[in-house]
Amino acid sequence: MFPILAENATRAQGEQFPIGHNRPMDANAILVQVAAVGALNVYALALVLLRAPLYKVRLYRPMVLNIGLSVAPPMMLAVTLGALLAVVVAAPSPAAVWITLVLGGGLWLLLLPNAAYLITELNLSHRAPKDPVPLWYDIVLVLSLALSGVMNTLLSVAMAQTLYSLVAHPNAASPLHGGDSWLITAGVLVLVSVGMYLGRYIRFNSWDVLHPVAFWRKLGAHFAQPGAPSAALGFCVTHTVLLGLLYAITVVPAMTLITATA
Repeated sequence: MFPILAENATRAQGEQFPIGHNRPMDANAILVQVAAVGALNVYALALVLLRAPLYKVRLYRPMVLNIGLSVAPPMMLAVTLGALLAVVVAAPSPAAVWITLVLGGGLWLLLLPNAAYLITELNLSHRAPKDPVPLWYDIVLVLSLALSGVMNTLLSVAMAQTLYSLVAHPNAASPLHGGDSWLITAGVLVLVSVGMYLGRYIRFNSWDVLHPVAFWRKLGAHFAQPGAPSAALGFCVTHTVLLGLLYAITVVPAMTLITATA
């Protein structure tokens, strides 16, 4: 059962990948991408932390918190992957694998909007009147911050799509060729945009779902305001299209190359 997952879990014991001779090269390319995204996060954090001592201003702590929340989704997926491999090795049953994937995926989806949310920092709302920080510094800072959030989002979605494909189509030579994973990915990008809107304009956090009564009351009050539904629709459509285009530019070619060598 789930031979592809099992092969990944037991490769250290000497099994070979049945994908093709280009697998090490593909793995190296993926590792370079992951390392570059990590470096972008570190660079954004460094700019935020250095801003205070360099220009004698207060540290803008919300940005530090937002960076931490932004890296939470890929970390959650890494934990889910570890749990999946443990299940495959210890008790490789379809039910156990799917339960692990659904639970990990649900938590990941709740956290995911926090990554893309960094796009909204581009409004430079952290700048005060007569701010001594040069505008060029803050432009690079918020651009790095926003790009790190976008890349965390795209990397997370790509990881999740791959995990789902391997579990849903374990015997397929090229699991990512299935149309279901791409439809789910499109739906996830829509939900990310919705989560961004809820976070920016209603000030919801991922953990607010733990208080459903207050959540729905606050949500209803917001959308009862004139113009709120149309504004939300415009926000979600434009951000979904943006994320979809960026996914097509950065992730889809890499996936296509990998599956082409299978």
